Amino acid sequence: MAKVTLIFKLPYYTEWGQSLVIAGSAPALGSWNVKQGLALSPVHEGNALVWCGQVSVPAVFTCEYSYHVVDDHKNVLRREAGEKKKLVVPEGVKDGDVVEVRDWWQDASEALFLRSAFKNVIFSTTDNAKRQLQPPSLSKTLDPEDIVVQFIISCPRLAAGSTVVVTGSNLAVGNWKAQNGLKLNYVGDSIWKAYCVLRKSEFPVKYKYCQVSEAGVSSLEFGPNREVDVDLSSPKPSRHILLSDGSLREAPWRGAGVAVPMFSIRSNEDLGVGEFPDLKLLVDWAVNSGFHLVQLLPINDTSVNKMWWDSYPYSSLSVFALHPLYLRVQALSDAIPADVKEEISKAKKELDKKDVDYEAALATKLRIAQKIFNLEKDKVLNSAPFKQFLSENEEWLKPYAAFCFLRDFFDTSDHSQWGRFSQFSKEKLDKLVAADALHHDIIRFHYYVQYHLFTQLSDAATYARKNKVILKGDLPIGVDRNSVDTWVNPTLFRMNTATGAPPDYFAKSGQNWGFPTYNWEEMSKDNYGWWRARLTQAIKILHSV
Repeated sequence: MAKVTLIFKLPYYTEWGQSLVIAGSAPALGSWNVKQGLALSPVHEGNALVWCGQVSVPAVFTCEYSYHVVDDHKNVLRREAGEKKKLVVPEGVKDGDVVEVRDWWQDASEALFLRSAFKNVIFSTTDNAKRQLQPPSLSKTLDPEDIVVQFIISCPRLAAGSTVVVTGSNLAVGNWKAQNGLKLNYVGDSIWKAYCVLRKSEFPVKYKYCQVSEAGVSSLEFGPNREVDVDLSSPKPSRHILLSDGSLREAPWRGAGVAVPMFSIRSNEDLGVGEFPDLKLLVDWAVNSGFHLVQLLPINDTSVNKMWWDSYPYSSLSVFALHPLYLRVQALSDAIPADVKEEISKAKKELDKKDVDYEAALATKLRIAQKIFNLEKDKVLNSAPFKQFLSENEEWLKPYAAFCFLRDFFDTSDHSQWGRFSQFSKEKLDKLVAADALHHDIIRFHYYVQYHLFTQLSDAATYARKNKVILKGDLPIGVDRNSVDTWVNPTLFRMNTATGAPPDYFAKSGQNWGFPTYNWEEMSKDNYGWWRARLTQAIKILHSV
């Protein structure tokens, strides 16, 4: 099997006692085990401290990897931000060739624009979806004096219709004329690449990346010239150089946003409280005001007691379910009977107050939603979209619906008072949500409400995305001790303790929030599955949390 030598070079300054390790998906890089990864050694190159290491790999080789700063025992002190780097040994390498990877440390500021909220919302363009992936190819037959340089640059903020070229001090890169520069190919994930064959005598080469608009207007990146050189004194100089140059250097991006509680986003259509469809009006206002982000206070169901104090948005009944308070009942059906429409109209007038009447608004919405559910439950619950929603969310939705039924049946959310249902089990849950249960319509009603809440919020989030406004959620750190989560996963919480805050300017005696603390040791046993499920659920709809 043909083998090549990979040489990694990364300029990076460390402190005394620190070193760098590459961990990656391939066995040669430790299979993501940092302690078995490739240890790098520091070398001074001019004023720079460059960390270097080499490893032998097959000539056909692909992997993901990242850099880690470690102590003397290879304990990780910090790691790169953002997504894992991807390495593909270029085509045309031969047995015994040396491939040099000249890399960069990806910090949080660079990784920020590669996050989904920026990549898929603010900097999204319909053009990116239409771009054809064009992996760079090398057609030239190499001779001993040739060195292949692959330019690699990330351009998450590239304007629609624009392309990227390299221009510089050599004819192969246009002699500083963008129109004659080396055109890069788009390979996906905001990455552009191109091969360039240079003679050994042509080094060093100074260069910059340049955006070229659809109209042909070119714009050089900011900052000093970049430079690529080779060490011709080496007994075996690199035949292939991968210039992993990070991100295109542009003027700093600036953006602003607004943070609001969902209940305060009022409109002429709501029933006494802000509703998810009202977010579209807020998005319009944000666009007209030059804002790029709307952050909402927590929108999870907090109806632990169905009393006004449940309006505190950080005391979650469920970290997965949305609050029925934000449901727009008029949007539940296109065939609402006249008497129900009249009830809605009357409720709008009664609830249209300066302050939110939490108890009245919630009770009114649930009462009206129940009437509409009774009329169209079979149609909705047998529809393909609902069945898909149930299939994708049943792991949390069924326990939530069962909890709501038991809360109302026992007239308390304190599940320690629920007799034989105090202890959760899968067997008991299956019986509670069974289709032949006498209360099955009550269970299905909670499914129905959550389905419409997710549909209405998804519609608002799609509208925000189309208008390049990030819809950001707020992740409440705690859960109510009488919640679905403490009922289903009691071992994940220390119920005999409570979270709070120490004394400060706002509360000289400190604060006791009453939320149970987390049992982190227990959570770690399944690699924090509850947290991962919670975060995954949050970004199914919202762009960021």
